[in-house]
Amino acid sequence: MVLDTNVLVSALISTGLPNKVVFDCVIGRNIPICLSQAILDEYENVLMRPKFAKFSNFRTNAKRLLPKLVRVAEFYEPVIKLDFIKDESDNRFLELAVSAKANFIITGNTNDFTFPEYEGIQIVSPKFFYENYCQ
Repeated sequence: MVLDTNVLVSALISTGLPNKVVFDCVIGRNIPICLSQAILDEYENVLMRPKFAKFSNFRTNAKRLLPKLVRVAEFYEPVIKLDFIKDESDNRFLELAVSAKANFIITGNTNDFTFPEYEGIQIVSPKFFYENYCQ
């Protein structure tokens, strides 16, 4: 599976379903996620944005989360370049998922991920993933 950055942000802000997917499913059960260096760099850059400092302990919790994700991750170096999604950075998630032969991209981004699947990779919400694969 590939986790979109917005799932991590949501997981660090609230105790809702993104939090359950990240902490209960991925970290708690050591469910491997697919990562590339480009995605890890995006995670680090986005999670350290000043706008998230308004949330209590956000940066501290993000700094604790990233090594845990790396520990359960399987790293891939995408060998394809896609231009399928208008938001260029979201194409990196597709490239990783295709290269890793992932089953899912978990995202809350319904503005850019407007399609239910891409080359057999299901595009699902944290709610769908949690209710169908984590309980």
